[in-house]
Amino acid sequence: MGSSVRELAGATPATRDRYVDLLRVASLGAVVLGHWLMAAVTPDGVGNLLAVVPALQPLTWLLQVMPVFFFVGGFSHALSYRSLLRKRPEGSEDSVYSAFLRARLQRLLRPTMVFVLVWGAAALLVQLLGGGGGLTGVTLRMVTQPLWFIGIYLAMVAFTPPLLRLHERYGWGAFAGLAGAAVAVDVLRFAAGVPYVEFLNFAFVWLAVHQLGFLRADGRIHPRRAALLAGGGLVTAAALVALGPYPLSMVGMPGEKVSNMAPPTLALLAHGLWLVGAVELLRAPAARLLERPRVWRAVVAANGVAMTAFLWHLTAMFGVYGALLALDADLPEPASAAWWTQVPLRLALAAALTAALVAAFRTFERPAASAPVQGHGPLAALGATLCLLGVLGLSMVGFGGLLDGRTALLIAIPVSAPAAVAMTLGGWLLVERAGRRTP
Repeated sequence: MGSSVRELAGATPATRDRYVDLLRVASLGAVVLGHWLMAAVTPDGVGNLLAVVPALQPLTWLLQVMPVFFFVGGFSHALSYRSLLRKRPEGSEDSVYSAFLRARLQRLLRPTMVFVLVWGAAALLVQLLGGGGGLTGVTLRMVTQPLWFIGIYLAMVAFTPPLLRLHERYGWGAFAGLAGAAVAVDVLRFAAGVPYVEFLNFAFVWLAVHQLGFLRADGRIHPRRAALLAGGGLVTAAALVALGPYPLSMVGMPGEKVSNMAPPTLALLAHGLWLVGAVELLRAPAARLLERPRVWRAVVAANGVAMTAFLWHLTAMFGVYGALLALDADLPEPASAAWWTQVPLRLALAAALTAALVAAFRTFERPAASAPVQGHGPLAALGATLCLLGVLGLSMVGFGGLLDGRTALLIAIPVSAPAAVAMTLGGWLLVERAGRRTP
């Protein structure tokens, strides 16, 4: 592993934007750390530290960094799709699209499929043996929640070609159109009381942030615009929270009538703008830091396992708490002095167990080599859609109640865990088949 990382780092072309790789790793790392810190587990159940201590909710304006990951995704998707178009000028756009989907989804979905299958088998065994109560039941329900992010990311990949064409034609206007649609949705939701319209912002808010990545790929977010994004986004987010119906927390809170996250709100979009502007203002000093060989090797190593660590970090966290409960270790009242004293130990244990899980499953994050082939765009699009619906459904229903038909509503349709798993696996097989299909 060490030698391969050293070789990869040494072979990095001078034209590579190393800062993007750092942002990808840092954003996922911040999410993992945030989840570990927010968990408030006691022998009586699992709570949320931000609900126990509401004064800590402003921290979510720093730790809610998923907009940065989606912004980086837009940048990478633009470069990848354009590269395929240049390399295959004789191929139809249909075949380029299927090749793009397979290439972009392979590294994302291979570790996800392994996670789903391993946890599905474990959940089935636990429930066949009559388990599934207490912390085990909570784990089965919550361990799939981070999959919502993968579902949204799948949509971004699938919509990259048409949105990239809009960007190339309208530039900042394409972003403004998506942002304006997000504003309209919130007006209809909060001012007119139109039911269900808020779910459209799962697309408009996140795709608007993704569109900013296209603008970065074309060098259109210079320091002055970055400063405007950061300042304007921060002021707007603060005003919306202070004067509007939006909560302070930029992550979902138990019992809240309105969440900025699910579905996303205009306040979360403004939050995303300030984060994008802020990280762009830090680009120059970070680039100088990344010129140091040791720093760049660390980023390369982390990028090679980032998705695996993200998928398994809640498994590690619940594993640590389960072991502490099994050993009758003292779990102090959340936010008490004793609880804060234990935080470094719990974080270290969760990190160690995550590292062990990464060592076990990291091989699935390496994309399989494949020769260039003619693809089938509609089949690839169908596969991506099934994957998206399956992963989102699984993030909502979890693996609890696997045998008793428990369901969750996905776009007004009840989805069970077995159905979600079947859609995810079926979609992945279709994407693979589309990428390999020859005329």
